[in-house]
Amino acid sequence: MNKKILTVGTILALVFIWTHRFSKSCAQDLSGTEILEKVDQNLSSRSRIFTSKMVIHGRRGSRTVVSKSWAESEVKAFTEYLAPAREKGTKMLKLDKKLWMYSPSTDRTIQISGHMLRQSVMGSDLSYEDMMEDQKLIDSYDAIVKGNETVDGHQCWVLVLTAKVEDVAYHKQNLWVDQSRLIPLKEELFAKSGKLLKRMELKDVERIQNRWFPKRMIFKDMLKKGKGTEFIIEDIIFNKDIPAHIFSKASLRK
Repeated sequence: MNKKILTVGTILALVFIWTHRFSKSCAQDLSGTEILEKVDQNLSSRSRIFTSKMVIHGRRGSRTVVSKSWAESEVKAFTEYLAPAREKGTKMLKLDKKLWMYSPSTDRTIQISGHMLRQSVMGSDLSYEDMMEDQKLIDSYDAIVKGNETVDGHQCWVLVLTAKVEDVAYHKQNLWVDQSRLIPLKEELFAKSGKLLKRMELKDVERIQNRWFPKRMIFKDMLKKGKGTEFIIEDIIFNKDIPAHIFSKASLRK
């Protein structure tokens, strides 16, 4: 009777094959909806407080805008711009679907609505709509898995998202989701007509408070010239209580 002796190398090889097959099987079993739910778990939170800077790469050079923001769920957000000097003191307040901006140079508060929401924020590649778009993906889109691709060395699912509600800035999105960290690494954003409006890359993904989160995002408005806008998060805290008075019109003039 012949007995096969399993060497350490053979055992390791079998473990690798079994693990690879198991991981591949699990990956294939996830639906577009399940992937979106996991992405939302990383990106969404009860609240967040963060300091950030926008590096706007225009045709004539680059400039940097620094701000601090407070946000609660998907319905409340307040941003104060800290630099440069000409933008310092500008503030934005979002309450549900309404957005107000205070300008210290004119000492006036105006509501941003209608077609104005599509305008650029301070010459960047982000619109006011982009700044307001904060709801969970699963609440706004249906998703199907189109395939697999590699982005920056990470194996990704390619998801096609189609809006299931009317009040979204983009009717369709293509999403490249990192299979191991369940965070998007690339996005393409489309109008209802099918026209590509924006591209976004998500970089410098870090583990923050038990979630994966991108610290740098690169936006490119495909309808304008320029080299895009980098949105860099310098520090961020999730799920911390925020005083109610922050989200009030009185805060705009303080």
